[in-house]
Amino acid sequence: MSRARTRARVAGLACMAATAALTLSACGAAPTEKTGGAAGTDLKTAASAKAAGGLDALVKAAKKEGKLNAITLPRDWANYGAIIDGFTKKYGIKVAVENPDGSSQDEINAVKTRKGQGRAPDVLDLGSSFAQAAAQQGLLAPYQVASFDKIPAEQRDTQSRWFNDYGGYVSIGCDAKRVKECPKTFADLLKPRYKGKVALNGNPTKSGSAFGGVYAAALANGGSFDDIQPGLDFFGKLKKNGNFNPVESTPATIEKGETPISIDWDYLNSGYADEFRTKGVDWKVSVPSDGVYAQYYSQAINKDAPHPAAARLWEEYLYSAEGQNLWLKGYARPALMAAMQSDGTLDKDAAAKLPAVAGTPKFPTEAQASKAKETIAQGWAKAVAG
Repeated sequence: MSRARTRARVAGLACMAATAALTLSACGAAPTEKTGGAAGTDLKTAASAKAAGGLDALVKAAKKEGKLNAITLPRDWANYGAIIDGFTKKYGIKVAVENPDGSSQDEINAVKTRKGQGRAPDVLDLGSSFAQAAAQQGLLAPYQVASFDKIPAEQRDTQSRWFNDYGGYVSIGCDAKRVKECPKTFADLLKPRYKGKVALNGNPTKSGSAFGGVYAAALANGGSFDDIQPGLDFFGKLKKNGNFNPVESTPATIEKGETPISIDWDYLNSGYADEFRTKGVDWKVSVPSDGVYAQYYSQAINKDAPHPAAARLWEEYLYSAEGQNLWLKGYARPALMAAMQSDGTLDKDAAAKLPAVAGTPKFPTEAQASKAKETIAQGWAKAVAG
């Protein structure tokens, strides 16, 4: 994995002087003709498989397109490799993933800067606050997958522009061979023994996972969904006492011992524990009891997707029992988990391996998340400066 929804986007050449600063590896106009489903349906505006003429018609149109443009989807993030392979095997549609280590903000930037280009992203996988921002900016196409009504109400946009898919809790990962006593709470992280060891998976101004880490720290230090400032103050303390490590954690930095403690989603840290077991890294995972914060990543379709049928079929696959159980096998909690428990389609063995967490997750409102993003944008650099 590496992504953090976090890493800055890389790329190549710009197409015009006006976009010379943009990072593009190729340029090209998107097809101008309508992509039709049954009876000439314009799939760019189809808000459901039914509106596209039915699932069979959607599959036919998607196969005709033959490609899906995705962005910032590392194969080792929440089992994305198996999901991409499963989709391609089932439908014969190639999934082209650009810059797997990019961030949620990079995805939004790509939608804006590549409008009208064949290389524009078809689908987006965004941290919740970034999905809300993209919706507010009018970048997303309303769409309801077949199981849309089974997604918890608080985890889907009322206008169906985005909908949560998989997620987990902020956790603390620790290399037990390099750290004698692994921290289990945010309070522990301030102890002198962790000098230079505590890292985030990305920059919270760009990364959904790092943003979650700051929110969790706020909840652990007297903050709330309305007040993320204590989280910034906490990282300011970590920086001041020398415990904060500015290196953004990745599997590579963990394996090398550069980031022996990483604040990240529990499904990523749990995946590391499996991945590194054969590499001599004893990776322990704890969900901090003093800062319990859950977040789900949201799926969305680019309003101007160059492959609108494939984009919609991709979403149907992700929210099928097959797709949801593949998230679960990657230690992520699928959005349809409760519904699948009820109808008997949940992979019980995979569910049993999830880190134990008490209580029902709660989520900030769109307004609270927007306010938190603004606070972090204004204060993060200052908090960890020097």
